[in-house]
Amino acid sequence: MKTIIGITKAIDRPITGIVTSKSHLPWSRKNYIRVSGNAKSCPFGYAATISLEETSNDMEKRFVTVKDIKEFTDGDVITIYPNGRIIFNYEISSDHNALFATGRCNHRCIMCPQPPITKEESLTPFNLHLISLFDKSTKEVGITGGEPTLIGDDLFLLVNAIKSKLPNSGVSLLTNGVKFADESYARKLANCAHPNLQIDVPIFSDIAEEHDRIVGANTFYKTVKGLYNLALYRQQIGIRIVIHKLTYKRLPQLAEYIYHNFPFVCQVAFMQMETIGYAEDNIAKLWIDPADYNDELSKAIELLDMRGMNPYIYNAQLCVLPEHLRKYAVQSISDWKDIYLEQCEGCSLKGMCGGFFSANRKYISKKISPVINDDGIKSI
Repeated sequence: MKTIIGITKAIDRPITGIVTSKSHLPWSRKNYIRVSGNAKSCPFGYAATISLEETSNDMEKRFVTVKDIKEFTDGDVITIYPNGRIIFNYEISSDHNALFATGRCNHRCIMCPQPPITKEESLTPFNLHLISLFDKSTKEVGITGGEPTLIGDDLFLLVNAIKSKLPNSGVSLLTNGVKFADESYARKLANCAHPNLQIDVPIFSDIAEEHDRIVGANTFYKTVKGLYNLALYRQQIGIRIVIHKLTYKRLPQLAEYIYHNFPFVCQVAFMQMETIGYAEDNIAKLWIDPADYNDELSKAIELLDMRGMNPYIYNAQLCVLPEHLRKYAVQSISDWKDIYLEQCEGCSLKGMCGGFFSANRKYISKKISPVINDDGIKSI
């Protein structure tokens, strides 16, 4: 999540609220964090105040001094910590907002960008509070982790809260699918009856042993059973495949496997790897220039597309992809960690490209460069 650092005064616990630059009636201020150029001019009653200017020590307001208030937009939801760290839990201008359900996981994926933790307090009360603060026009909320199903039936509390408080919002649940091998758990999710819920499940190989080696657990067949149980209850399902040195060679075979065994899925996403966490620890085993797996990716994409399986390419750079694959690429990297490099400057379609994970600066394709048309205009 996007994070900035400020200097706090009179803040001795985390404070979460909705960013506002406007005035509110006294009884409605408690859920808002007021942003102003000068904290002295702000009335009392807000959860906290964010200001550009230092404020005298005799003030009783909880406030934070930051370098630039332009970082904040009315409707954002943030948490201010006593040490001055400000976390953006929700950005009103973003299409990539998500609830972090848990840091725990029952897999140990070799390329996981966020290594799991083993103990934590429940995040469900906090997440339910966040949902109540999100703007009602929100188009989609992700539920991620860790492994979200490890919070048990609390997952259904989150789905139902989104359904109730954000009726226009879709839900994207990112899960390894293992828990849904329990048919009763799949049924409980279906009983939430959310009209726009998609469950995205990773499958990394058509060979069980290879998949299990990558995820660090013997769970391939549980994931498969989970997919069938979700399909039994007519849930919308997507498949995700992270491409690296251990997965790229059998992409065409995996595409065949998905077509023959999971014809009910609504999409298949092929994803470039984020090179932090366990991925960086295992980079020698995993890194391959994305340009070097274009042949395998092309075969897999074309096979699925020909059969109406809706393939997509996530996190990819358009200049690295063959021209016939560019139409499948989507901008999928979360806004707060999406960057472009110096080599991208001048390309007229830079804004349409997936860009780069901010953590991937050390590992980029040798093919990165603007594509220049015959008329001299840089374009794709």
